[in-house]
Amino acid sequence: MKTAKVFGLGALALTSALVLGACGGGNGGSTDSTGGGASDGKTDAEHSVAIVTDIGGVDDRSFNQSAWEGLEAWGKEHNIARGTGGYDYIQSNDASEYTTNIDSAVSNGFNTIFGIGYLLADAVSTAADANPDTNFGIIDSVIEGKDNVVSATFKDNEASYLAGVAAAETTKNDKVGFIGGEEGVVIDRFQAGFEKGVADTAEKLGKEITVDVKYAASFGDPAKGKALAAAMFQDGVDVIFHASGGTGAGVFQEAKAINQKLNKDDDKKVWVIGVDSDQQAEGEYKTADGEDDNFTLCSTLKGVGAAVQDISTRALNDKFPGGEHLVYGLKDGGVDLTEGFLSDEAKSAIQDAKQEIIDGKVEVPETPEK
Repeated sequence: MKTAKVFGLGALALTSALVLGACGGGNGGSTDSTGGGASDGKTDAEHSVAIVTDIGGVDDRSFNQSAWEGLEAWGKEHNIARGTGGYDYIQSNDASEYTTNIDSAVSNGFNTIFGIGYLLADAVSTAADANPDTNFGIIDSVIEGKDNVVSATFKDNEASYLAGVAAAETTKNDKVGFIGGEEGVVIDRFQAGFEKGVADTAEKLGKEITVDVKYAASFGDPAKGKALAAAMFQDGVDVIFHASGGTGAGVFQEAKAINQKLNKDDDKKVWVIGVDSDQQAEGEYKTADGEDDNFTLCSTLKGVGAAVQDISTRALNDKFPGGEHLVYGLKDGGVDLTEGFLSDEAKSAIQDAKQEIIDGKVEVPETPEK
């Protein structure tokens, strides 16, 4: 797993273990033991951990994949084999499978079980009540009042603010776009931070920059993401930030289709800002004149994998933080932004904005203005 170049603070935290404070598409296979990928069979580790994905799956190049890579790193670090009794994943191909898959992880005897994404909160809560001796973790949501559940959330609004600065510094048409997966408190943070970052930067630049906001109503619909992106690009938007998990694959597909028809350095080039992990590879393409190029402007980073790895290690050491709500932000390295293909001016503006957020000089909202 390559390490993205980020803006100073937080690089170590996002690639190993986070310092603690206080989105998906694509389909994986199925495992013999738990319903995820091919399993190595039963193992006998001191502690076993499973993640249950949302519909994105562990190959979504985003949220779920980050969680799985973190768990794989945990297994390697502690010489624990994949499979029942060690570590594994269970993929959810539909929302109706969340409860069944968590129950399957319990039945297979995993000691700690993570629900990856706020959509699994109800299923995790119910399972925690029924299985008080099992540890549960919920990512991107909060479950209160249960000693066997740890909640981990991220200040996505802070990283998204930096994405807004990047978009405003890059747009030539003074039109940028935001494509969300499903509406709710989590994606609200992405939208709110992005819009605020664009607005503050536009004011500093003496410009008026509009933000077109659309939702796909799914984290696993690339076709919808492609259609929304096509409409935005056709309307003059030249930078899109997506917070839509696997739906975002369609955003990249549409940007690639447009850019492949252009020569290198054509001023009509469009850009995509990735989400949750470094999506630079998704932006690779060849220009019409045969040059290698890339249209992933940058990506917001969320330390989902590092959080899974850290909590799993604490559970292994009999220090599971049950009943706690762990919050990860810019200050402790829980979220960040890659440098990608940003201009020097944009990098400077982002570095300044990041420090202002850390110092408390800029307060980033968590809900969009209505």
